[in-house]
Amino acid sequence: MFDPVAFDNMKVVIEGGLYDMDLDGEIAITDRNDIVNIAKMSRLFNISFTLPKVTGRLLTAKIELEAKLENLAAELLSGSVSEKLAGCNVTLQFIFEHEDDAKHYQAVQGIITGIWGELRNITQSVEFNPLAKKQKVKNVVTIDFVRIIGEEQMNDLIEMTAFMLTTLTALENYIRRKK
Repeated sequence: MFDPVAFDNMKVVIEGGLYDMDLDGEIAITDRNDIVNIAKMSRLFNISFTLPKVTGRLLTAKIELEAKLENLAAELLSGSVSEKLAGCNVTLQFIFEHEDDAKHYQAVQGIITGIWGELRNITQSVEFNPLAKKQKVKNVVTIDFVRIIGEEQMNDLIEMTAFMLTTLTALENYIRRKK
């Protein structure tokens, strides 16, 4: 019988938690991707969601799991590869729009750091239309845990979804105050 790898088990836990939140009306799931890359022998899963009452503007959260060949091999070929590689990488993103002003980037960094702490790798990248008269930017805040997450941290994944909801709410409050 097929024994699912950590990636599969973690994906099911995240999906279950987020779909429960969707059914309870706390979030609205907007996108889901489950990709197997045969060329690189890797797996990628991501799911995006927003607050249910946010309409007419961009404010989205995305959680992504990725298991590369070395992660899968570490789990399936016990003893041949370091067991520290068994598991997957988890990356979070928060995507939203605001005016192009340094004070907004600093405020966003403060919100994210206040919720997620100093030990995470937090980056902001910006997209904008250079020809637009009124400049709004699309800010993509990425939180990278810079380590492999394994099945031992399964309960942390459920807590992570709650923190993502807290982050979305804090960003929505910030964006609403700036209008």
